[in-house]
Amino acid sequence: MSESKIAAVSRTEFGKGAARRTRRAGLVPAVLYGHGTDPVHLSMPGHEVLLALRVANAVLEISIDEGKPQLALAKQVQRDPIRGDIEHVDLVIVRKGEKVTVEVALVVVGDHPADRMILMDQQTISLEVEATHIPTSVEIDVTGLDIGDSIAAKDLKLPEGAVFPGEPEDLILSVAATPSQEALDAELAGTGEVAAEAPEAAEEA
Repeated sequence: MSESKIAAVSRTEFGKGAARRTRRAGLVPAVLYGHGTDPVHLSMPGHEVLLALRVANAVLEISIDEGKPQLALAKQVQRDPIRGDIEHVDLVIVRKGEKVTVEVALVVVGDHPADRMILMDQQTISLEVEATHIPTSVEIDVTGLDIGDSIAAKDLKLPEGAVFPGEPEDLILSVAATPSQEALDAELAGTGEVAAEAPEAAEEA
């Protein structure tokens, strides 16, 4: 994974008002901590940070006040719920070769017949990986799987150096038969009957 280089400046003003002024200036408030250091409050260029954080578990190469660059993992990102703009970032200092625990997306690949459907038990997986070699996703090939088959954590092909800290038998996905149109219609009809009976039951009560 390549690191995105970000030139940051230290912040001396804090609080909601200061954060609003920072964002109006096109900057993103952030805090950098870890490895026994005191937290450092930063302002980072908003557009560059937005581009860098399009990748999950992004590692940034940050230089503060034009000082020596250091690597940091974006641990928590707060976004505006409507516009999607980044409002604040929590950054954790990491070192090359250091192991970190991150959530990585699971992506299904491969074709399967229309009479089967994939039931995902988990959408992400927790992995221990080197901070500078965090995968963007883990692919699961479902080609050739039959109805009733399943894939557990032990069956995943993890990137080199990645370790799953959970139980090997943890269920990831399973394959089930696709419901027929008749079955779906019957289920909908049954739901309608229950809904129609509800007022009567309420009156009797």
